[in-house]
Amino acid sequence: MMGKSLLTCSVAALLLGTGSLAAQETLKIGVADALTGGAAVYGLPQANSVEMAADEINAAGGISVGDETYMLDVIVYDDKANPTEATNAVRKLIDRDGVKYILGFCCSGATGAIASFIGYEDAVMLVGNAAERSITTQGLTNLVRTRPPADYTGAAAGAFVARQGHKRVAVLGALETSFYASYVEAFEEEFAKSGGEVIAHEVFASKDRDMSPQLTKIRAMDPDALLVVGYVEPAAFAYRQSTELGMDIPRYGFTSGSEEQFLRVATTEQMEGVWDLRPTELTLQSTTDAGLAYHEHYLERFGDAPSPSSPYAYDQAWALKHAIEAAGSVDDTEAVAAALRDLKIFPEAVMQYRPVNGKMFDDNGQAYTANGAFQWQDGHWVFVEELPSDPEAYSEFLSSLN
Repeated sequence: MMGKSLLTCSVAALLLGTGSLAAQETLKIGVADALTGGAAVYGLPQANSVEMAADEINAAGGISVGDETYMLDVIVYDDKANPTEATNAVRKLIDRDGVKYILGFCCSGATGAIASFIGYEDAVMLVGNAAERSITTQGLTNLVRTRPPADYTGAAAGAFVARQGHKRVAVLGALETSFYASYVEAFEEEFAKSGGEVIAHEVFASKDRDMSPQLTKIRAMDPDALLVVGYVEPAAFAYRQSTELGMDIPRYGFTSGSEEQFLRVATTEQMEGVWDLRPTELTLQSTTDAGLAYHEHYLERFGDAPSPSSPYAYDQAWALKHAIEAAGSVDDTEAVAAALRDLKIFPEAVMQYRPVNGKMFDDNGQAYTANGAFQWQDGHWVFVEELPSDPEAYSEFLSSLN
């Protein structure tokens, strides 16, 4: 076990100091996420966010169910973004720790492994940053996801790049990973509608750091733009090395990393002008008051800025609180899962969700945000514009795959 949250000091003091809170109970919730390895840039901020949300919920009085109040106790395991490690972590949470509510899940491979059996468990699974479409096409009534699938965003990105006047785009990325491949497939299909062509599909692995052979090959093909898709660190190397090779063309990406994460590899000069075409996540120029408060609290608590995708997990914890209170039970997971599907967007939400039929999650358990075009300008990601997206139409498409 990598970590375990404690009750906030204020709540602990109340428990010791007043007899009126003797009826308070503890509700254990679990987190399975990548705390180490390359995917930790997404998983660790998600795990931190669940712990922070749980402490905020506890400090605000916990979860009220009838005459009882429940304080959240978070148990966190490192799944290393590995399907076997994720399975072991979730089995421990369910079988040993008695956890019914499991949050986190930054990466699709590990998440897909859990989705393959979670439907048979007396548990509810709340998925964050993992973007593989099939996670919410299996008809699992006890699973919801806060992040939209990758192809929902890829199509919007393809239309945006076409509007910039590009006709010949080269792709470099983790194309052997299914959700990145689905982003590129949707991008390419939409890009072709405007007469554009993807002229190269060059691949890197998540552990690759030298992209110069692929970039040299791409440079010789003379594209008018480059699209990079993958984890933050290899993508940052690709951006750095493209400038070192003198590739003076517009660069687009699908990475969802913070400024601090990119600057561990590339300079701000090497990043200047890069676009990130992704869901409208936590970028301060585009966020709400709730997002600003989240950023401030996270920075104060952990000493580092949160990643743009980390609020997917923070919002999970608040969604769970509201669903349990609406269901009137912490034990009836079917009722809680149904309450999640009936949940309206709540005021604590950091991400800017787009409701389907007035609800946060559609019939597939899928939530949607807007998609946005962000550009690196003078050391920061700047929100430039929202990309046209149609969550209701995509929801119908997703339902057709069940």
